[in-house]
Amino acid sequence: MSGADALPARLAEAIRTRTAIEPDADDLTVDAAYDLQDELIGLLGRSPRAAKLGLTSVAKQEQMGVDEPAHGWLLEGSEVEVGTALACDELIQPRCEPEIALRVAQELAGPDVTASDVLAATDAVMPAIDVLDSRYAGYRFTLPAVVADNISAARYALGAPVGVAGIDLRLLGCVLEVDGRLVATAAGAAVLDHPAAAVAWFVRSLHRRGRALAAGTTVLAGALTAAVPIGPGSVVRATFDRIGAVELRCAR
Repeated sequence: MSGADALPARLAEAIRTRTAIEPDADDLTVDAAYDLQDELIGLLGRSPRAAKLGLTSVAKQEQMGVDEPAHGWLLEGSEVEVGTALACDELIQPRCEPEIALRVAQELAGPDVTASDVLAATDAVMPAIDVLDSRYAGYRFTLPAVVADNISAARYALGAPVGVAGIDLRLLGCVLEVDGRLVATAAGAAVLDHPAAAVAWFVRSLHRRGRALAAGTTVLAGALTAAVPIGPGSVVRATFDRIGAVELRCAR
């Protein structure tokens, strides 16, 4: 086995040994990459606990040199609970980004799901910090390569859930701070013009693979800003209008 076919095993080994690799996926299509993503998750032996969308903002697409979104899964054991520090030595090259998470109370499925459908099915939103950890050296990859790598999924932290009624997620402001220093500001519109539109894209993408978004799933809707590198001692805080804040402390 060589080339793209070997990627899942190589990525699983990279995660185990915390050693970056080269993609070797030049001829891989995006559809085939999602099959490899499934294989990687199977090799890791941990069940999905939440969904994560990537490359949903212009800033993120420009940073990574790609031109369309992607989706992946946050696995069992990857949530950093409140009061628990992120163990940086478990990761290769961690970065953080602020996101709005939506929890859907009803199954969503089909080729025509809209942002309005998503909002109608959403029972709570949460402030979130997504911790990325590309298994590729220097975060250099094509879209198919990062899809195969489960879109760099590593860890995540969630704030308290808040009801979505009366909140315009498109206009929801966000402030990202690292070590008390302002790093970036953004609004929900940075994510495909509306976080619910990003989730609707996700549902339509799942439909093309014969799948649905299960009731009760939490979806991190995509980065509002470019990702920032972190390390031991870093303190990351994402503060959102109306839905609160979430803070992540990084340990060795």
